[in-house]
Amino acid sequence: MAAGLSAVVLPRFAQAQGVTQPTPGPPGRPGRHRVDEPAAVEVNARPLPSFDIRDRARVRFGALEYRSGLILTSSFSGFGGLSALRLDAKGERFIAVSDQGTWFTGRIVYRGRDMVGLDDVDAAPLLDAHGKPITATRGWYDSESLALDGAIAYVGLERVNQVLRYDFATGFTRARGEVVPLPPAARKLPINKGLEALVFVPKVMSKATPPSQPLAGTLIALSERGLDAGGNLIAFLVGGKTPGQFSVRRTENFDISDAVLLQSGDLLILERKFSWLGGAGIRIRRLALSDIAPGAVVDGPAIFNADLGNEIDNMEGIDAHVTDEGETVLTMISDDNFSLIQRNLLLQFTLVD
Repeated sequence: MAAGLSAVVLPRFAQAQGVTQPTPGPPGRPGRHRVDEPAAVEVNARPLPSFDIRDRARVRFGALEYRSGLILTSSFSGFGGLSALRLDAKGERFIAVSDQGTWFTGRIVYRGRDMVGLDDVDAAPLLDAHGKPITATRGWYDSESLALDGAIAYVGLERVNQVLRYDFATGFTRARGEVVPLPPAARKLPINKGLEALVFVPKVMSKATPPSQPLAGTLIALSERGLDAGGNLIAFLVGGKTPGQFSVRRTENFDISDAVLLQSGDLLILERKFSWLGGAGIRIRRLALSDIAPGAVVDGPAIFNADLGNEIDNMEGIDAHVTDEGETVLTMISDDNFSLIQRNLLLQFTLVD
């Protein structure tokens, strides 16, 4: 997957020359934050030297150790709403999707091991099968999830509970999206609590993963808060040898916002919750990929928790890469909902346990 991302997905988008500002959309659809044409985007980054607001010297948070963080801003009105993120093997080149139907690609700039900015950032609209921005179809803009299989990208649209398949070998972010057939139950998910996370299980992941992995070649699609009869979170296995439906145990009112598959075979799910009394919180749970099968209800321990005493926002995306030193680094990104009171955060942690 990483090799495909580096070689095919992430060269600078040559067609993006100059900044094309987003244009207004029709009633009931994305407006001033919509991107209709490719554009080069300047992104400003302000460092977050610490993660804990109450104890600036603290770096350990459960199984994670804070590395660095950035607050991202831009005068480009289409920048924001970042809901999913995938990185290359070095953790440098990235591709992300905005919930307004937009691709963002670029490069994370490091000084040592710390992130210091973004460069080569380009935006482009997600296209439908006819080559038009998906936002031309009513409801087709809530792009919340992203999975990669080499040069193939899968994007989940929560508003309509659809998944689009893009072959980047046919034009990178100018590729056209084809609808992926899903189980009928996926169409019954809540309109705004539906497909929120996508993970593709490659046929070959690492030496630590058994070659007979039964989920190899499967797209895992997890809902934000689609609940089964037991009150657990509905998820689907699409394609592969064992397609079907399973559930993730829901606890403490957390909802799924994204997921990432580690080389070890563990699936990390990023979760969030909010209440007027309890405030906001996020956590990461570790699930064993081997436990996932049609009809299963899977659960796993929380390895990371954070609340408003930490530098968090609406954390919606997570990915992982392994450094040359063998450290597993988790990168999280937040969706600011294009709100003046929210932030686009980019955070990195080392997974130490």
